[in-house]
Formats: sequence, structure tokens, C-alpha cells
Amino acid sequence: MTKKPTKTAVPSAAPASANGPAAAGPDAAPASNRASRAAERRAAIVEAAMEEFIARGFAATRLDDIAKRAGVAKGTIYLHFKDKESMFEELVRIVIVPVVARLTTLPPPAGSVRDLIETFAGNFLKEVIGTRRGDLVRLIVAEGPRFPSVADFYYREVVSRGITAMRALIELGIARGEIRQKDLARYPQILVAPAMIAVIWQSLFARHAPLDAQEMLRVHLDLIFGQRRTT
Repeated sequence: MTKKPTKTAVPSAAPASANGPAAAGPDAAPASNRASRAAERRAAIVEAAMEEFIARGFAATRLDDIAKRAGVAKGTIYLHFKDKESMFEELVRIVIVPVVARLTTLPPPAGSVRDLIETFAGNFLKEVIGTRRGDLVRLIVAEGPRFPSVADFYYREVVSRGITAMRALIELGIARGEIRQKDLARYPQILVAPAMIAVIWQSLFARHAPLDAQEMLRVHLDLIFGQRRTT
């Protein structure tokens, strides 16, 4: 059963501190209120943009439709975003970049490299398959060739960071003797292949042949690290 997509929360403006603008005078409170309302409108625009992009695709999405869904005037969008591409980039930063950022900030593994990768990849699959994140990834795969600047941004902000982190983990696994195939470090894409297969399979073929992405990941890691010994 496909997991119900969750809403994307956009952080609102932080409240002023007692020693900050709130204590500066009578104009401080109205300014703070304006900033809060602007943050709320921006969040509504981003949420509406995500729904429109997923429903219509990047090419067919119109700013008019985003404004209508967000409940704002079209001109309000231009107060926050330059164009449709900058809106999509904001979506990627909010929805997908934080997930990949966790991989780049993982501490050195106390246990095996496999355990660390399995935990991260398992959580990644849970947060992507059947969610709005997965929808956005599929959108990039489908329309990226027609919009190179969007694909370039996604590569720079998401793919390159993930590949760099995966390569570092593979090299650590090789150094520890957990991974015997040293050429894997040249192709870290192999390590993350199950995630991409699962995302694409979910949208195209799941109704014909449901895929257990977590079990596929386990088999994939067995091929790389060797089967776990059972006691």
C-alpha cells in the first residue's frame, strides 16, 4: 500500500529575542509580523508549487496555477522567487537535500561499514518510496533531459554530495577488508542503485509486481559485502 504523502514544512521566521528588534521600539512588532506573514506566504507558495509540479510536471506547471493553489496573487510569487526554476530549486533544498545531508555528516562507524550503510539506506528508502520526495526524484528523472539547468542543480546539490559520501564509505570498507572489490570505489553509483530502481519501479510497475525495496537492499549488500553469517 502506498504511503500517504506528507506535507512539507517550511521553517517560519524566528521570533525576535528580548535584546533584538523586539526591544528596539514600536515599529519592531509590526516589522516582525510582516516578516512572519511573508514567511507563511513563501511556505504556502512552495507547498503549492510542489503539488502542481507533481500533478502536472515541470514543463506544464504554470505560475498562475501555483498562485491560485497558494491563495496569493501571481505578483506575490515574484516577491519570493525569480521564476519557476528557482521555485523548484527551493523544493529540492527543503525536501531532498536534508536527507542526503545526513549521509555527509555521519560519524565514523563504531560497528561495520555495512551496518552504517544499511541503516542509512534503509531509512532513505522509507523517506523516499511512496512519498513526495520520491515524486520529485521521478520528476527530475523524467524531465531533467529537457531542462538541463534543473538537472545540473540537482546533480550539484544532491547527487554529487551523495556520491562523495558513498565513495568515502566504500574506501573505508575496502581499508577494513569488508569490501573485496576495490573497483567499487570508482563506481559508487552501484551502491545506491537499489534506491533509484525502487523509486522508478514504484511509479511504473508496482501495481503489476510489488517490490520489497528493503529486501532488495539486503540482497544487494550481500553481493557487495558477502552474506551475513547466521548463528
